[in-house]
Amino acid sequence: MDTLRVIALVAATLTTGLMAGFFYSYVCSVMPGLRRADDRTFVGAMQQINVAIINGWFFLCFLGAAATIALAVALHFAGDGPRLLPWLLAALVLYAAQLGITFAVNVPLNDELGAAGAPDGMAGLADVRERFETRWVRWNLARTLAATAAFGCLIAALLAA
Repeated sequence: MDTLRVIALVAATLTTGLMAGFFYSYVCSVMPGLRRADDRTFVGAMQQINVAIINGWFFLCFLGAAATIALAVALHFAGDGPRLLPWLLAALVLYAAQLGITFAVNVPLNDELGAAGAPDGMAGLADVRERFETRWVRWNLARTLAATAAFGCLIAALLAA
């Protein structure tokens, strides 16, 4: 396998693994910890997290994973690459599913939570939390599973290379 293919596959695996781990950290620690918090603390913390996450380091992996998986797919159409295509295409579809969930569900929920205003003095704080938390947690688990499965497919491709 030529050097560019190896670099693309390793980069795709690394960035996808980082994203799977990022989402998993919310499943097993962030959201369970915040579940124990009062409504004001929960809403305020999630609002601040949603602001802080908009940064270059996050987007480097979040969008970089999609780009490097797509690059790996494109580079593996020729030569000895086609034997890895099933794994790479599966990873691309799974990561695209994660992106779809994020942009269709999690981001709009984050935006809605931010638009609700500051938690101090917010009317209906418990209702704001209720509309957000259960749905966000459920769909975060779905995107965690999709990203983790994509990561597994990329590991399989590396092992088959």
